[in-house]
Amino acid sequence: MQHLKRTLRWFGPSFGVSLNDIRELGVDGVVTACHQVPIGEVWSTNVIRGVQKEIESHGLEWSVVESVNIHKAIKYGLPERDIYIRNYIETLRNLAENNIKVVCYNFMQLIDWTRTHLNYVLPTGAISLLYDPMAIAAFDLYILKRDRAAEVYSEEMVNKAEKYYKALDQQGRELLKNAILAGMPGSKESIPLSYFRSTLEEVSKIEKSVLRENLSYFLKAVIPEAEKLGVKMALHPDDPPFPVFGIPRIASTYEDLKYILDCFPSTCNGLTFCSGSLGAVASNDLLRIIRDFGPKIHFLHLRNVTREEDGSFYEAAHLDGSIPMPKIMLQIVREQQRRFESGIGEVAIPIRPDHGHVLLDDKKRKDEFYSGYSLIGRGIGMAELYGLEKGIREMLIEAM
Repeated sequence: MQHLKRTLRWFGPSFGVSLNDIRELGVDGVVTACHQVPIGEVWSTNVIRGVQKEIESHGLEWSVVESVNIHKAIKYGLPERDIYIRNYIETLRNLAENNIKVVCYNFMQLIDWTRTHLNYVLPTGAISLLYDPMAIAAFDLYILKRDRAAEVYSEEMVNKAEKYYKALDQQGRELLKNAILAGMPGSKESIPLSYFRSTLEEVSKIEKSVLRENLSYFLKAVIPEAEKLGVKMALHPDDPPFPVFGIPRIASTYEDLKYILDCFPSTCNGLTFCSGSLGAVASNDLLRIIRDFGPKIHFLHLRNVTREEDGSFYEAAHLDGSIPMPKIMLQIVREQQRRFESGIGEVAIPIRPDHGHVLLDDKKRKDEFYSGYSLIGRGIGMAELYGLEKGIREMLIEAM
């Protein structure tokens, strides 16, 4: 039986990690996107082929697209959304023409993910990412200064956030602002505060039920076309999997994922299983999600987080933290066995070590990377996950 298809995310030539670096890690493929194309516009065959040729010239395969981002007109149900859905479908056609048929995407509002600290120093000296709800409240109340923001938080949290903010010097406040506004992978530019504020105001008027309907509308238009093309759509869960700034989440829980898969049943309507995103809250049963939705999992993001009692979490080493990674890998290998025995589904599911610590020589050039995407930290994560996978596979063979 085939092993999981090992991949690493690459953001292009300006990114601090080169294709030569990635090739030396012994991966099977690359995860990337046409980052130069504005959100909502069609990825032409020429642009796609240009990126693909560059990857292939290094002896690698473009295994997964992450991401064909969804225009806000689709997310918010604006009148022009059908134009952007047609563009999205045209992009899928052009990808399929070049035999690129796994597409990771998300339906997150505002930004792709949220962290409050991009340079959180662990006891080992390695640098990680941290989410602190108190820092979120301080940003919301005293930097963003959003109208009626205090209504989102308890009185106790408001008081703590005020103390937290006042204890920050000017540099600390800038670091907090930049960390929260950096949630768009593929760009080193922070989102302007004014744009963030206006977008937040726009989406705050939309209820969860309407956001769900907008996603369902998108899927009902796109999935039939994806079926014709043989393209597997793999929705990434919300990160973090709970409301931030009072904005509802629609891809955060077992029930959310079931709704998404049920709104248009198809093998092409699937998921990216991200252990770190879903595992940021203890209430998500990650093993149940893999068991019940396994046939619809088309892409794997594996990383670990350490959850704290105050609701904060930081990104731990891949085999440490609050998430039972050995049990997760066992469940994934069992899903592979099911696919192998039934002959249905891709056995070599693409996997990438999601995020990685900044350590050793990477500290000298950490400003070249996007947050979470160092070379050595992800390389260590890949080695750990591959060793875990191989050990579990051998254990299961011996038990037969």
